[in-house]
Parts: sequence; structure tokens; C-alpha cells
Amino acid sequence: MAGEIMDNRGRGEARASIPSVHPEGRKYALICFGLAVIAALLAWETIAWPLAFLSLCILVFFRDPERVVPRGDDLILSPADGTITQIAEVEPPLELRGEEGGLGTAPITRISIYLSLFDVHINRSPCAGTITAMSYVPGKFVNAELDKASEENERQHLLVMRRDGVAIGITQIAGLVARRIVPFVKPGDIVAAGQRVGLIRFGSRVDLYLPNGTSPQVLMGQRVIAGETVLGRIGELADLEGLQQ
Repeated sequence: MAGEIMDNRGRGEARASIPSVHPEGRKYALICFGLAVIAALLAWETIAWPLAFLSLCILVFFRDPERVVPRGDDLILSPADGTITQIAEVEPPLELRGEEGGLGTAPITRISIYLSLFDVHINRSPCAGTITAMSYVPGKFVNAELDKASEENERQHLLVMRRDGVAIGITQIAGLVARRIVPFVKPGDIVAAGQRVGLIRFGSRVDLYLPNGTSPQVLMGQRVIAGETVLGRIGELADLEGLQQ
């Protein structure tokens, strides 16, 4: 990814900035603001002010902040902002198993990240590699926090193949409010670690499937940041404990 090198030796310049807004959201904010202006011109203030506030909310929801992506060939980064709500051993989805180069059929670790309406909804690649598979599955819109959402909700699967042949799966899942999953990549695309790969409109969930021999480096209830938080290290097994306080 292009950008300034940041490290723990003081190199790089950190500064506060207002996040940009992804183009996917600008059109909706513009439409809403246009309706607010028309309502104001017609002296419909009770409608104009809520519409103006809604346009601001849309801009905030579709914010697209820059991220400082850690460097390391063995790192698996969070694909989404949100809260870790599930860590479980499960069989990979049919769409990600593949006869060759997929996740296989043996149970592997799935980390589920729940995105609230207040989280950034731009999803990022957990590692550098090639998008070898994408599969969209229509479905329901039940609460994305429920375990059955991984099998029943509208979702999109992506498979990222690293240079060493290790495959990592991601599933973007629509929720109660979310009604569209927007991809930024296609099969065959080469992506960098932390690169934007898509977004889910409004509250939703993202599942990440760790490769065999890799254990989670995060805990239940932990907040994670897309492209920055390390969810695992290839081939590293470790039991973690945390104290809620």
C-alpha cells in the first residue's frame, strides 16, 4: 500500500485528520441533502432539518479513514472494524473449500467480527495475495450476531491465496439493516495486506477463517481495527486469556 513508513522508532508523521468519505456514500448524502434544501425552500422545516441531519449521518457511516498496516509476512490482519463476538472451530463454507487451493473440509478456526452502525464498514484484505475465489450467496437478514447468520444470511465469500500457498477465507455477511454487499475486487486481482476489498451497507458481520496450525491472537469481546489489528500469525499456536474490567 502506498503511504508513509511508520514504525516504533519514531519514523513517520502521525497527525489527526478528517476521514474521507467513500464514493459509495457520497451520492446518497448528496441526494438526501438536496431533498433537505428543497424542503427548506418550501419552508418545510420539520422535514428539512431531519433530512440535513440524515445526510450528515450518511457521510459519517461511509467514512473511509487511512490505516497504518503492520508489516510482516506471517501476519493475518483484521478484515473489519468491530467487536469479536465468536471464536469457534467450524467446517469451512462449501464455497471456500475448493478441490485445490481452498480451505478444505476439516474444521478450522473462525473469528467473527460484528460491525455496529457506528463502525467503519470498509473491509480490508487480511494479507497480501491473490483473490482466487469469490461467491455471492443470497439469503435472509437475521441478526448478524447470531451463529446461524453465517449459513442463512445474504453473504459473499472471498478466498485470498498467499504466495506460499496458504489460503485465508473471508465472509461478508449482511445483517438486520444491511441490504447490500459491495465488492471492490474480482477473482484474479492481486491485493496487498490491508487493501480495501469491499463494504457492507449498515450493521453487519465479517467472518475470517484462519489456516490450520494458526490460533487467534485476539479474545472474545475485543475491539479490532481493519488493516491494523493482528488476528493471528501463520503457524503460531498460543492460548490467550484476558480479564474483563
